[in-house]
Amino acid sequence: MRIRIGHLSTVYHTAMILMAGETAEKKLSVDIEWQLFGTGPAIVNAFARGDLELAYVGLPPAIIGISRGIGIVCVAGGHIEGTVIAGKKDFIGIPEEQDLLAILSQFRGRKIGVPGKGSIHEVIMTEILERVNLKRDVGVTHYPWSDQIVEAMVRGEVSAAVGTPALATAVERYASGKILYPPARLWPYNPSYGILVDKRFLKGECELTEKFLVLHEEATSLIRNKPRYVAKMISDYIGFVDADFVMDTLKVSPKYCAQLTDEYISSTIEFAKVMKKLGYITREMSPDEIFDTSLIRKIHLEKDHYRDGIADTPL
Repeated sequence: MRIRIGHLSTVYHTAMILMAGETAEKKLSVDIEWQLFGTGPAIVNAFARGDLELAYVGLPPAIIGISRGIGIVCVAGGHIEGTVIAGKKDFIGIPEEQDLLAILSQFRGRKIGVPGKGSIHEVIMTEILERVNLKRDVGVTHYPWSDQIVEAMVRGEVSAAVGTPALATAVERYASGKILYPPARLWPYNPSYGILVDKRFLKGECELTEKFLVLHEEATSLIRNKPRYVAKMISDYIGFVDADFVMDTLKVSPKYCAQLTDEYISSTIEFAKVMKKLGYITREMSPDEIFDTSLIRKIHLEKDHYRDGIADTPL
């Protein structure tokens, strides 16, 4: 049997650990075809074509897909607070300036780079710019791959970047930048990513899905408890980033767990309300449409670990 799993290049997703460990296929007794995508919306489109069984996706693209009738459901979490604002070092941010409006006002007449339309990062940035009345004054440029945002900053096409902790680390390292506003303050408890499953696959392969979630939960535990080991593993697997880069990324927002908590779900529903207000979707969404918590709450019996941090950076 073969299952197709969509993933992003994000280094803190457990896909990287499972691919690097090379034992998932043996433990699941299946052939896995890992498919790399540039953005969450591209993964949702692949689900619509019937090209995937499982995937790692930010919740806003999934919400858009579900609202349009795509038969997918979120069965596990993975990480929270995964969106950060980074910019050139000559811009002021935390801790010198605490006010988000003041920080964003520096970009009047300038452009901010974000991943593709409908990504969690783009939704957050659109909502914030509208809330602080800067939507007309600050330009937003969309890129299909996060790496292109870093390159755009180097060329001077954009002055700041909004995206994953990995993007922020890359901006710091390769674009002479720094974090201007940390993820914990940008949108507390936002659902960075979850595990999405095709509903037909879930119905026919519930046991296999559960076994995959066990591996996913074990991998999130490994990130929390042995982050430097994980950083080296992922660095060796990717080949073009060093372990310090991965470790620095893990530290930016060290909140990893597979559980679907009440806070995770309620934050997602708040996202859905904002997305309706901004025109991304046309109707209200209920938790039952987006989530199936039955498997992860069967597997993960203890309290969630999102606020535990990682071994080298306790919260």
